[in-house]
Amino acid sequence: MENLQSKLTLQNDVELPWLGLGVFKVEEGPELVQAVKAAIKNGYRLIDTAAIYGNEAGVGQGIQEGLQETAISREELFITSKVWNDGLSYDETISAFHESLEKLGLDYLDLYLIHWPGVDQYKEAWRALEDLYKQGLIRAIGVSNFQVHHLEDLAKVSEVKPMINQVEHHPKLTQGELRRYSKENAIQLQAWSPLMQGQLLDHPLLQEIAVKHGKSVAQVIIRWDLQSGIATIPKSTKERRIIANGDVFDFKLSGKDMESINALNENLRVGPDPDTFNF
Repeated sequence: MENLQSKLTLQNDVELPWLGLGVFKVEEGPELVQAVKAAIKNGYRLIDTAAIYGNEAGVGQGIQEGLQETAISREELFITSKVWNDGLSYDETISAFHESLEKLGLDYLDLYLIHWPGVDQYKEAWRALEDLYKQGLIRAIGVSNFQVHHLEDLAKVSEVKPMINQVEHHPKLTQGELRRYSKENAIQLQAWSPLMQGQLLDHPLLQEIAVKHGKSVAQVIIRWDLQSGIATIPKSTKERRIIANGDVFDFKLSGKDMESINALNENLRVGPDPDTFNF
């Protein structure tokens, strides 16, 4: 991990940038377009969105303008979207994928995820993702917010193993069991809400570690994710914060730092519980 272009290799040999930009709750409009452009201009190569965010068109515009202004190629970017739970049948998933692709203005996606496990329909949705993957329309497929039991259930009926599981992950929710299972099964974890929606920025221990390294608390948490082997997608719309979130490759947390941060775990969520989320 040397810079924002540093990548890890998924089980199917596709390369995933360690760090990207998330756009959860960023509304369509100039702020969104500028954030995506700022990320690309400042070295980000991974942009993560979802159908339910209602901002795929703006993300697509930001991508196109960002590519034009930087002269990098589409192939250098890694674009993710997700199918929502209001339609997880096979046909609905296929339709949702093509709708997302059209809104984004792209010919293919680098990663497509089932956004939440829901009840049992995710098996139909996964079959659709497998077919889209086999057709070459998606370079990698995965899930989001899946617990170990969901992954075990999916494994019984799937031909292709999920390459990524994107989950809530931060120092108050370290997902130990899921981390172990994922490592054993070559499923890459990717963290959403790595900063716990800003609730950790004034934590005394994290502030102490940040001062020691001459970094911000946000940078310490992002670095902790990366050193834990977890890819991450912090959200920001401000260029200075986008730049700061990416400035985590010039320092390293010690073993003691890592242990201290891991010990903050309380299994505390700021997002819904995947087992009780009422869709």
